[in-house]
Amino acid sequence: MSDTIITASGDSIADEAVEQFQAGLRGPLLRPGNDAYDPARKLWNGMFDRKPALIARCSGAADVITAVNFARDHGLHVAVRGGGHSIPGHSVCDGGLLIDLSAMKGIRVDPAARRARAEPGVKWIDFDHETQAFGLATSGGTVSDTGIAGLTLGGGLGWLSSKHGLTVDNLLSADVVTADGRLLTANASENPDLFWALRGGGGNFGIVTSFEYQLHAVGPTVVGGMIAYSMSSARDVLRFYNEFTKTAPDELTTYAAFVTPPGGETIVALFCCYCGPLAEGEVAIRRFKSLGAPVHDALGPLPFVAQQQIFDAGFPTGSNYYAKAGSLADLGDEAIDILIEYAATKPSALSGVLIQTVFGAAGRVAPDATAFRPRAFPYAPIIVSQWLDPAHAPENVAWARDCWGALHPFAGGVYVNDLGENDEERVPAAYGANYQRLAALKKQYDPDNFFRLNPNIKPAA
Repeated sequence: MSDTIITASGDSIADEAVEQFQAGLRGPLLRPGNDAYDPARKLWNGMFDRKPALIARCSGAADVITAVNFARDHGLHVAVRGGGHSIPGHSVCDGGLLIDLSAMKGIRVDPAARRARAEPGVKWIDFDHETQAFGLATSGGTVSDTGIAGLTLGGGLGWLSSKHGLTVDNLLSADVVTADGRLLTANASENPDLFWALRGGGGNFGIVTSFEYQLHAVGPTVVGGMIAYSMSSARDVLRFYNEFTKTAPDELTTYAAFVTPPGGETIVALFCCYCGPLAEGEVAIRRFKSLGAPVHDALGPLPFVAQQQIFDAGFPTGSNYYAKAGSLADLGDEAIDILIEYAATKPSALSGVLIQTVFGAAGRVAPDATAFRPRAFPYAPIIVSQWLDPAHAPENVAWARDCWGALHPFAGGVYVNDLGENDEERVPAAYGANYQRLAALKKQYDPDNFFRLNPNIKPAA
């Protein structure tokens, strides 16, 4: 029949089965030819143009269960979309079922208990809007368009990490649909092994339909922003950064980056967020202004929600992105020289290098306390190629790969959320000594590797 669904494996699903599937959903089921189909399959990373056979736009946990059961029963590949910000395009698949959670945007804040529950379609800009109404926040990302789900499940570096830990360190509980269609609650007392795995396991163990977070008193104003210097000062700036971050107060989270402003020349910049008393923050950032003559100084008090959006303009939806990343124990002179060399020769002005940090509270958590492992490697550089014309992919991909190849001898792991396309062989390195436990739990909760479009953990043999 003309409406029969043909899957990526070449199998067919009769229209009658699809209609029964649709009838069991509260949200819409989109197929090629629907007006909403193409917008629903588009990702933040314009490098990918994948076409799922079906898109289930779920309205709640019941829809997610129905979608998981349908995909399993019909042998469909599955992609799961929360915010759609996956660098390697894991948020959509060809010829399978896209389980789209983007419509699940419920948020409930309990200001007395300093807790918040949020659904997986929520983005950090939404979450911050609700929690900041009460002067509260949790560790989130650095691009406000990022979804809470993917960031949380991979670890969650952000502007509050040094004071309040990673996002996974603030996750109190999760409701998760497993590969067999069960809805389980995972926290410190219920299914604690699953809870351990979810905190860094990157979506390998199920689809989380509700996250509960610990909140902290933050804002509405913090001391933060950016100060930038010319490339001629880059070595001195990064040497300062390497020393300063090791002794900075927990309230101050600091990143460094090589970026090129529109129409300008490449610069080295320091970004920071001080989440304590404003007067103390002003004192804490004074040394940032003592490195010479900055080409741009935008450090000072600003709304926390503005701090959370400070990188938004640099990562627009629809550009082509390719990234390589790793974790370093130290940012020594050899690594600094490599970063300067490649920052000066990037083929696209839109590309850059961001050096994230895992210091303070985030670094003091035992590496086996959660699935997130690289706590002892406090520098997490990510090399991001960004370009507009697909024809320029080869040189931009090669630049990121070559830069990472030069840095690789100094690396000791990688942040799983920064893994790029074709990085499957690096997944064990992202988890280190935690990998075997994760593989055993994968066998327990997903023995057939149903959830495999992710930084995949293979079930133990």
